[in-house]
Amino acid sequence: MKLKIAILGTRGIPNHYGGFEHISEYVSAGLAKRGHNISVYNSHNHPYTKDSWNGVNIIHCYDPEYLIGSAGQFVYDLNCIRDARTRNFDVIIVMGYTSSSVWGSLYPENSAIITNMDGLEWKRSKYSKPVQTFLKYAEKLAVKHSQYYVSDSMVIKSYLARKYDINSRYIPYGADMITEIEREQLFPAEAAKEDYFLLMARMEPENNIETILEGYNQSNSDKPFKVLGDTRNRFGKFITHKFQNDSRIEFKGSIFDTAKVRALQNNSYLYFHGHSVGGTNPSLLEAMASEALIAAHNNPFNQAVLSTDAFYFSNPNDVKQLVETVKHQDTEKTMVSNNLQKIKHLFNWESVVDGYEQYAIECYLHYNNGKTIY
Repeated sequence: MKLKIAILGTRGIPNHYGGFEHISEYVSAGLAKRGHNISVYNSHNHPYTKDSWNGVNIIHCYDPEYLIGSAGQFVYDLNCIRDARTRNFDVIIVMGYTSSSVWGSLYPENSAIITNMDGLEWKRSKYSKPVQTFLKYAEKLAVKHSQYYVSDSMVIKSYLARKYDINSRYIPYGADMITEIEREQLFPAEAAKEDYFLLMARMEPENNIETILEGYNQSNSDKPFKVLGDTRNRFGKFITHKFQNDSRIEFKGSIFDTAKVRALQNNSYLYFHGHSVGGTNPSLLEAMASEALIAAHNNPFNQAVLSTDAFYFSNPNDVKQLVETVKHQDTEKTMVSNNLQKIKHLFNWESVVDGYEQYAIECYLHYNNGKTIY
């Protein structure tokens, strides 16, 4: 069965932005390769201006975010939904709900609506209390106006079942296995093998950057600590100021060259993953695929992915202990190997595309013919 499918809720493909754009790129191209008619909505400000990409139809919609800030995302999503009402899609996949679910009553009635429910957005500390309250409301609207749901984490799946009594389909993110070229050091002067600690994250409180660097700052390690991420926001400026006197900490800014990032991950002595809110985090999967030894914040989301194949921390003292005591021995090599097998068998893109294809077909049949979804 070949379907006419649209993907909404992202700034567009190819990916220049983040997680939902990343997965949309792989899923749309994968479904197109399998013969489905796939369209992805792109902001008119997206640097890619052609009408097709790797067999995927690109629909450009006006996006005023560059004029009016974040409020423009709501206008852009409205424009995408209004356009989708004219195109008779069999299935519409909505990536996230933050700025789209408020227009849920306008979703096309002749299309099966699948919403990827994202993480627990309303828990993110970067948002003010009024915004967090709105995000809880937006989550409820997404549940109300969608017929079908995707969870990228079993923790999110359990939360949705408990909170809303809905049965979402678990489909995680994916990652590419590291290549031989990426495994090699691309710039030896910048990345001496296993001679530094590393973290890569947006500069936000819930990513536990302060906890990680505080623990490292208290340690006696002589290995430098490289921090990848844009530090120009308010929290980034706070972090760089707080640790400006520790010459061992190197704030490298954002690096968008995937091969360089993966080389840094692969060559690091210990990779710190501090994300604590959300589902399956793409950067965590990429670190696993890059054969990094991982220390992760101790929370259900990270545990669901890593299980016993990582070190865990909850506070600066835990980080200090890890920095000073972790060795690269057989146990640590087994952790790295086990995580690579998870990428190969559980978090690979072919399996992700399989999941979305199967669920889209099931939802289409159920929505139009009343057939049961298993």
